[in-house]
Amino acid sequence: MTAAPEDEVLHRVDNGVAWITLNRPEAMNAVTWDQRERIIGLLAEASADPAVRAVVLTATGKGFCAGADLRSGSGGSSGGGAPAAERVAGDVARMIRLGAQRLITAVLDCEKPVLAAVNGTAAGIGAHLALACDLVIAAEPARFIEVFVRRGLVPDGGGAYLLPRLIGPQKAKELMFFGDALPAADAERLGLVNKVVPAEELEATARAWAERLAQGPTRALALTKQLVNASLDGDRATALAAEATAQEINMTTADANEGVASFVERRTPKYLGR
Repeated sequence: MTAAPEDEVLHRVDNGVAWITLNRPEAMNAVTWDQRERIIGLLAEASADPAVRAVVLTATGKGFCAGADLRSGSGGSSGGGAPAAERVAGDVARMIRLGAQRLITAVLDCEKPVLAAVNGTAAGIGAHLALACDLVIAAEPARFIEVFVRRGLVPDGGGAYLLPRLIGPQKAKELMFFGDALPAADAERLGLVNKVVPAEELEATARAWAERLAQGPTRALALTKQLVNASLDGDRATALAAEATAQEINMTTADANEGVASFVERRTPKYLGR
């Protein structure tokens, strides 16, 4: 397996923000296995790099991500593999775990806040890639489509985990059972999207939000992300214990000391992400 060509997943770091951009506009940014591997790697690098304090996921052209690439031979809903006639029991589940699920988990587990700037259609795994992000800004023409039912497939890439937690089970089933396109404005109304902006304002808005995050207390944001993501999966006692532990860890950081000191000294804090 070869790595995705660098021009198919663009990457740059600017003012503490890592920009990860899908760049196959001719395919509506349908994602291949190789692209997935590169995105997963870049998110891992962002977690480990002190110079990166926020991440933006976005795309070029008219589509954010049309789902898995079913035509390239390296993509597919389950991440590629042998033709159906050659598969044995366990092959598909393994490909799902190693493909789509790894991609979504990489976003959820990234130690920096991840913002999706959704420029156009986000379908299938593309929708889940956006919705796994911590914040979602969508251009007015953007649409979100649970396309799986149109192909006779079960949702993958964590969709049946993410959607009910974001909008409740009834609305999640409506989207997944019918596969209708959900306009950006409706996605904002349901709570799937934080903000909808004109297409020409998407990049500037994403940059403003991401750079604001990048100036924040990075470790506190990471711990807050972990607490919120875990809160819907456990009971109250577990959540409160995790909160106390997170606070204990965070109080060892320079940014926590700076935040308290700036409050006492009545000045604006200057966070270093440490």
